[in-house]
Amino acid sequence: MRSMLVWKRILGTVLTTTCLVLPGNEVYGHKEPVQHKKGQSTPVLAPREEQVITTMTVTATGYTAGYESTGKRPSHPGYGITYSGVKVRRDKNTLSTIAADPKTFPLGSILYIPGYGYGIVADTGSAIKGNKIDLYFKTTRQVYSEWGKKEVDVQIIRKGSGKCTEKMLNSLQKVIETHKSIPAATLDDSI
Repeated sequence: MRSMLVWKRILGTVLTTTCLVLPGNEVYGHKEPVQHKKGQSTPVLAPREEQVITTMTVTATGYTAGYESTGKRPSHPGYGITYSGVKVRRDKNTLSTIAADPKTFPLGSILYIPGYGYGIVADTGSAIKGNKIDLYFKTTRQVYSEWGKKEVDVQIIRKGSGKCTEKMLNSLQKVIETHKSIPAATLDDSI
């Protein structure tokens, strides 16, 4: 087995990735199974083309539950609680909570954000208007080292109904943990 650098031009942007070349010259990229070291997690897979309702370019920033993002300290009763009432969570291997303008992405909307994973709109923000989203991270260090501020093409998998519950989050997390993506049947059942 050897690795090789592969490039692909998408919408005028050149993207590169390192792929594994297995016996028989079969190349496996990020959407196919890849061998991982013991204890290393497997990232989620991008949604299948038929699952994507539309793609939208947004400005994506990172936020935390901390004072710098929310004005709340750990002693505050609303610390880490989103507008929808669920607790913030970040799990790049399943599902994370994100904030968005509910006029653009209603609560409960499911997005696939390249480089971040699946996000469910559970929160809003005073500065999050229009085509802006805020991605939850546990620490400000993670916000700056893993994300910062980016223009990104997000894939809308499901428009929300205006609510997001812990039951929905837990159900989606279990399915993504099992399948590494969201099967179409799950989308119909969970929202």
